[in-house]
Amino acid sequence: MADLSPTAQRSGGAPKLTHLDESGAARMVDVSGKEPSRRRATATATFHANKDALSALADPHAKKGDAFAVARVAGIMAAKRTSELIPLCHQIALTKVAVSFELGGSGVGIEAVAETTDRTGVEMEALTAVAVAGLTLHDMVKAVDPASWLGEVRVVRKEGGASGDWSV
Repeated sequence: MADLSPTAQRSGGAPKLTHLDESGAARMVDVSGKEPSRRRATATATFHANKDALSALADPHAKKGDAFAVARVAGIMAAKRTSELIPLCHQIALTKVAVSFELGGSGVGIEAVAETTDRTGVEMEALTAVAVAGLTLHDMVKAVDPASWLGEVRVVRKEGGASGDWSV
């Protein structure tokens, strides 16, 4: 799969920000002329915490409940509300959102996959899902590790749409 990410597509000159008009004013991109097509995006993030916090996350019987179940539902709910959180995002009909976690020695890997058949991409929904899932993990462990943090939030794969498929 070719690297067709926005960074790889730059070909001299300043890139154009699609959410700004010619005068620099914010606008929502007009997608009315596009045909709906299947689109899929995968985003990842890493939640960093100390060993005590990571041990607490691994316990499904913790005081606040199964942290991963709560964070999974929070991520899915957030993806569904992306257009309310990010001002210039279109409302799209999500057909799938899945959030998964991988507990490691120094943190938790978070992955979200979002899918739609619509006129615009689903990257923002995948990003919102991993970000809110990670923020939820912080909320669950902040009493044990108030310095826990979320990082490396990024889209790692995009499929469909006019710009084609790409991955990093």
